Amino acid sequence: MKGIIIINAFSDNEEYLYQARRMKEEFTRKGVHLDIVRNDSFLLYIKDNSIVSKIAGYDFCVYWDKDKYILKMLEKLGVPTFNCFDSIEKCDDKMLTYIELANQGIPVPDSLPGLLCYTDEEEISEETLNSAEALGYPLILKDSFGSLGNGVRLIKDREELKTQLDKVKCTPYLLQEFIETSYGRDVRIIVIGGEVIGGMLRTGDKDFRSNIGSGGIGEPYELSDEMKELAIKVAEILKLDYCGIDVLFGKNGPVICEVNSNAFFYAFENATKINVAEKYAGYIIKKTAQ
Repeated sequence: MKGIIIINAFSDNEEYLYQARRMKEEFTRKGVHLDIVRNDSFLLYIKDNSIVSKIAGYDFCVYWDKDKYILKMLEKLGVPTFNCFDSIEKCDDKMLTYIELANQGIPVPDSLPGLLCYTDEEEISEETLNSAEALGYPLILKDSFGSLGNGVRLIKDREELKTQLDKVKCTPYLLQEFIETSYGRDVRIIVIGGEVIGGMLRTGDKDFRSNIGSGGIGEPYELSDEMKELAIKVAEILKLDYCGIDVLFGKNGPVICEVNSNAFFYAFENATKINVAEKYAGYIIKKTAQ
């Protein structure tokens, strides 16, 4: 068996690169050859009406990127991918994630999809502000695309709301109720192949965000049955082989904050001592061999 990990063309983030190295170590221990390839040379493209690939002879691809066009072409050529195109696309766009989870019995924050504006000169209307304020203050403004807590803002009043909406109005964004009972803390749950492998409590004492990348601290967390069942259901709905699910502490129980199809696991492994890479590699080998 031979596999490939495709990583982003531009990222030199050490935590991101750690994941590919760890996966390669675990595949090697299991007797599977794995190549790590940076997606910086147009690995797949269209020529003479057909998809052309520079990579061939692989039994599977661990797709550690969010370049959805390359992923879609790989799948059209019949390469098994972990995760698949549809799953990564739905998780990459936060609003699409909430839409997929809605009407499925999954608790998520009340959310308003951003209103797309085509020109910088247009102004934010009073009606837009009035409608957004139904969420109450403070409220959350998020870029639809982003990770590590970047692009997430806590809005405290109408003036700040108008100012920030004016900055993001020409880009995808969403507005969301603030779950105050979870200020500065959440739980990261990792699910592999429909199985919860563990949880990590993340806390931040300097920010409303608890992301490790924003200065948060991780420690092992004993998950309730409710949290486990919720995480498994979320992964099933989004058809994810691997994911990190961020859960908030709501007034009436757990609330899904975000779902990460390419969740970093450096901090998780260090905090919980759970070998995420080994479990993910084992799952991929088993599923590919079926």
